[in-house]
Amino acid sequence: MGGGDHGMPGARAATMVAVCGADDEIHLFDELRRGGMSRRAIARHVSEGHLIRAARGLYADRRVCAPRRTAAAHGGALACVSAARHLGLWVLSPDDELHVGVGGHRHPRVHDGCRCVTHWDDGPGAAFAPVSVPRVLRQVLRCRGVEEFFVVLESALRTGQITRAGVAWLRATGGPAAREAIAYARDDADSGLESLVRWRLRDRGLRLRTQMSIVSVGRVDILIGERLLVEVDGVENHDGTSHRHKDLVRDAHAVIWGYVTLRFDYAMVVHDWETVEAAILAAVDRGLHRTD
Repeated sequence: MGGGDHGMPGARAATMVAVCGADDEIHLFDELRRGGMSRRAIARHVSEGHLIRAARGLYADRRVCAPRRTAAAHGGALACVSAARHLGLWVLSPDDELHVGVGGHRHPRVHDGCRCVTHWDDGPGAAFAPVSVPRVLRQVLRCRGVEEFFVVLESALRTGQITRAGVAWLRATGGPAAREAIAYARDDADSGLESLVRWRLRDRGLRLRTQMSIVSVGRVDILIGERLLVEVDGVENHDGTSHRHKDLVRDAHAVIWGYVTLRFDYAMVVHDWETVEAAILAAVDRGLHRTD
């Protein structure tokens, strides 16, 4: 993405933070009553906006975001790619489905407008408590496959949201696919698109370096060999004329200094990978990545 952090549709860049604070909770009516709150007090808190009724017998603190309230109405907590998106991690999946984790002893609820994908999670924790990042990653692996797992993993490593212990747990419980992805993962990826391109090229025998600083050009996404630059442009930061002009200037400077730039956008990387790969391999076959 050429000198900047670039987002992906439906999945904001890693600078986004979780919507809800650590103290924002979901409450069952019976739990509020056992805590000493009267029916009248509960009704008053709802009318004053301190509590939001998420479903029958279920209330959320006012700052709990709509996806978490919907997940609670379904009977659980955000899971899989929905939980990753909530944490500000890169994901590839669109956000038109809500992934919800429910414990093995509970049953999902069908609610108005329900399009939820249910995960039966065996993890510890309260019914509506957020799922830990390692468990979110394992859910992504099992539900969405290793490519998206790798993208979310590199985002978690980049933002420091997973510990060594969490990585070790994933390595032990995720199976061979998880271990391969963990072995290849880095903690300095600049975007999910960059992660995806590197993952898909991993078996092509190419010398790939990322986030390299090129004289008169700046930081580039991927350098193949010595001279071939691959830039992957997200939508959010590259739709305007100003960004397009900056990209063209960068590419011109790259040519002046002896580099060749291949530039691809989100749609090409995600939906037309065959063309992207063919272009990269054709450039390599012609020796455009070498200095000789």
